[in-house]
Amino acid sequence: MTPVLPWTVETSKHPLVSPQVKDIATEIYRRITSQRYAFGTRIPAERDLSTEFGVTRATIRQALEFLGVYGIVARRAGSGTFVTFDAAASVKSSDQPSTSGLSIEQLAETTSPFAICIAGSVLEPEIVRLATIYMSTRDVSDLRRLLADLEAIVTEADRFAQIEDEFMMTIARGTHNAIIVAMYSVLHQVRRHPLAAAPRRQTLTPAKIRSIQKVLRSLFEAIETRNVETAVELITLHVSTKHEEMIYESL
Repeated sequence: MTPVLPWTVETSKHPLVSPQVKDIATEIYRRITSQRYAFGTRIPAERDLSTEFGVTRATIRQALEFLGVYGIVARRAGSGTFVTFDAAASVKSSDQPSTSGLSIEQLAETTSPFAICIAGSVLEPEIVRLATIYMSTRDVSDLRRLLADLEAIVTEADRFAQIEDEFMMTIARGTHNAIIVAMYSVLHQVRRHPLAAAPRRQTLTPAKIRSIQKVLRSLFEAIETRNVETAVELITLHVSTKHEEMIYESL
């Protein structure tokens, strides 16, 4: 079953394209809404799609640009084309926290990686402090499971980034403070957005993954033993290291 097509609803944006381009865009959109191409993932390369559909790469490029007009995909130079339409979230859009009129898409497009890191450095030390005090036994058990998943990863940068984000989101939920959880959820979603996630994941080398695993293991142990001072010190050092790396990479 073909989902409702955005270009049949929002006709004001409709660029002029050939029926062939629109047919290809429709099929790619169907794959996205069925989550064959999941939110945040990179879709196949233009050359692979051109072979599959039996058309030129220029035709595929037009179809992707057409989808980009409606915010379904985003093309990132040197990295590929990523799915920016979250099919699962669109079903329960009422669950998304308010961002004062700004969508997650807009925040991801207008916020630099450094600004995202700064936001984390403001929120995460206090989140960790509260979570170390208030996390339940079940919360700690969930965190332990995620840590085990993280420590099993050697080279899968995409999967590691995804689970690392969920690890930190679980800590935020452990504060049992609905306002803090809602605030951190916005940061969590911006980090997961392809425009923000792609540059970050490129830095996750096997050595970097091992380094973060050690930090998160120590952080978990501090939370589990209710060592507030150590937990806050660890997360503060962790975000400070991220700042330093960003500054070094920008030089």
